Order: sequence, then C-alpha cells, then structure tokens
Amino acid sequence: MSQEVDRSRIPELEAIVRVALAEAQRGGATQAEADASLHRGLTATVRLGEVDTIEYHRDRGLGVTVYLGTRKGSASTADLRPEAVCDTVAKACAIARHTAEDPYAGLADEADLARAPPDLDLDHPWPISPEEAVELARRCEDAGRAVDARLTNSEGATIATHRGVRVYGNSLGFLSGYPSTSHTVSCVLLARDGEDMQRDHWYATARDPGDLEAVERIGRRAGERAVARLGARRLGTCEAPVLFAPEVARGLCGHFVAAIRGSSQYRRSSFLLGAAGESVFPPFVQMRERPHLVKGVASSPFDAEGVATRDRDLVLDGVVQGYVLSSYSARRLGLKTTGNAGGLHNLLVESSAGAESPAALMRRMGHGLLVTELMGQGVNGVTGDYSRGATGFWVEGGEIAFPVQEVTIAGNLRDMYRRIVAVGSDVDLRGGIRTGSMLIEAMTIAGE
Repeated sequence: MSQEVDRSRIPELEAIVRVALAEAQRGGATQAEADASLHRGLTATVRLGEVDTIEYHRDRGLGVTVYLGTRKGSASTADLRPEAVCDTVAKACAIARHTAEDPYAGLADEADLARAPPDLDLDHPWPISPEEAVELARRCEDAGRAVDARLTNSEGATIATHRGVRVYGNSLGFLSGYPSTSHTVSCVLLARDGEDMQRDHWYATARDPGDLEAVERIGRRAGERAVARLGARRLGTCEAPVLFAPEVARGLCGHFVAAIRGSSQYRRSSFLLGAAGESVFPPFVQMRERPHLVKGVASSPFDAEGVATRDRDLVLDGVVQGYVLSSYSARRLGLKTTGNAGGLHNLLVESSAGAESPAALMRRMGHGLLVTELMGQGVNGVTGDYSRGATGFWVEGGEIAFPVQEVTIAGNLRDMYRRIVAVGSDVDLRGGIRTGSMLIEAMTIAGE
C-alpha cells in the first residue's frame, strides 16, 4: 500500500471492506458491516524557544461487526492484509456465536442509508514540514511571552496537523468514504507576580489551515489570559448571576445532549427522562443540528452506520423536539434513528431574542461571576446535580472587577437551563457545539 493518505486511497479501503463483508457472509453472518481507515499526522511542540517534541502519527485500522441473526460480534485489527482481514472476521463470528440474542441488534434500516452523500469540503491538507511547524510554534510562543514581563514560564506552543480517510460499508449494499483533515495551534503560558502564579491557554482548530487564527494572535491571547488571572481571589459563599464564557458554555449544552441521548433514555439514566415535547429552556433558546456545514469541525455526510445526516431542530422555542438516536437506541425506544450513531454533528445554539455582546451581557448581569474555566467532574447525569470548581472574574457595575479562583459553582441542570437569561453573540466555532456566552440568572457560589 502507498504511504499517502488522501482520496486516492478510497478504492483500496473499499476493496478491504468488500473482502471483510464477503468473508462474513461465507462465515454465516446474516448481516455485517466494516469500517476501514488510515490516518497520518504531525505534532510539534516548542517550549521556552526550544524544540520539546516532534511526533509523527500513522495509524490504520479495520473494525468488523457481524450479526448471526440477533447475535452480535465485533473485532478489529491494525493489519489490513487480506489474511488478517479474514482472521478478524472469523473472530467476530466466533464472538457472535457466544453472545446473547438481542432483538434490537442489526444494521440500520436500508431506507435510512445515505445513497448520495454530499461533499462537505472536509479535506484540506497542510503540507508543512517539521522545521516549518517548529518555526510556527516558536513564533506563537514568542508572541505570547512578549505580552508581559511577568510571563516567566511556558508549557509550550504546539502545531498539530492530521489527515485521514475512512470507508464504511455494510451488507445492505452501502459503501462510501471520504477524506478529512484537522489542524490545531495551541499555546499554554504561565504568569508570575511574587508568589502568585497563574496559567492559561488559547487555541484554534479548523479543517482548513487557512481558517486558523494567526499563530502570533493565539500566543498573545494565551499571554493576556494568563496575566489577567494574576491577583485572583476567593469569594465568600453567595448566590449570584453566573456568566459562562463560550468555551465553558459548550459544556452546559453537552450535558443536555448527553441527557437526551438514546442510551441514556432507554437505560433510564437521565435527568431529562422522556423530555421530548417538554419545555426545558426559556422560549428564546433554539438548538439546531446542521451536519452539512461546509468545512465544519463536526460535519459528516453520514453517521457511523451509514445513515444519512440531516438538518433538524433539537430545541425549538425552548421545547425539546426529540432525542439523539442510533439505530439500536431508536429500536429500544420504538422510534427511528436520527443519524447520530457516533455523536452529534454541529449543534448551533441560538437566541430568537437576539444575541448580545459579552459587554452587554456583563452590563445586564450587573454583578456576578464570569466563568472562564471549569474543573472536576461533579455532574450527575441521573439527577442533574451540578457542582464544579471554577475560575474567572468577578463583575461589579457591569465591568470586570478582579480575577477569581478556588470557588465552586453549584445548582441543578434543570433549574440552570430554565434560568438562562441570554445567549451571547461571541460564538465559539472550535467544536461540535457552537454557542456564545450564556448568562444564568443565579447559582450558588461556594468560596470562603
């Protein structure tokens, strides 16, 4: 096999998938599916002006799932030679013969498969050498450290570029694949003033390297954020409004998505059990899944089962419109798949009341806590109880007064969602959930 990882490899991977499906049929499988992929990447990190690490990544893999009636078996391999593919299929069949019957097991319904997958322009290689990556990382870190003399240390600046190609096929006749890329620039800096030491970071990620922020800007942003945290204080315990910056507001939406995921629903392990049709958010909150955004970080023409991805409303006027379902979880719930095997694809969080700037949100808040970073895993997906360590800034008179550290914010997600006051215009495009800042009317802030 050649060393390139691009669209030209799709026929080779299709041939491997066909071998796996044919072997599964010979092994007695009533249904089968296979997913073959190749990945290559480069990561370079510079710390304090010196090369810290240079890593090359090269991965290949094949995952095979077979169904013997309603018995399911899966196996995988990193060896894509025909004999290894056949051995992997044999192992999957052997596993299936020893598993319990599951009436919900099986491939996606044929009518749901993506017969004409769209081209979403996800493949934008970055032909960068290790030397060029090191130079960019050095420029990023240098720009950050130059922001302030108190930036005395660094955890480094990193350039990472990855390219992969994936082909999925099943015994219903579906066979398709596409290449994709992902590129990231990040910087982590430490500021010191006497005994006070603070750390912060910034990063950018995109499918197309041309869409990344300039490396100098990323470094400066990391430096400014670290310096701004110097002199951080603790707060006395109180109840006050809390403004989540976009990068942490994304997590609030992620907890909602996890709660309406099909597996959480059929296992009855969700604080939003049976929430379809229920008003969970204020009427101005809208959440829309848009899987076909060109060059989108989480865009995909089909899900992990080959099901066509489609635009849909997840929350409309504050009301939950449905769940996040794979074929299996849909069958367990007596519903139809939503094309979300493998996850959600570009969730856009919007406000029909109009998005406000961060400055306008702080003025509306008056006084309260602006949260820029969260720590810990204190979220109970069954009860919705929420308690996490937080750092950020105290706001007085609609303006930042001083940095804050070592506090805990607490509440219940159901109550927090109902008490969202506004959504900001500062939308963070770096992840699969695109949201601006979120202002919550009040939460408990535990400090001294």
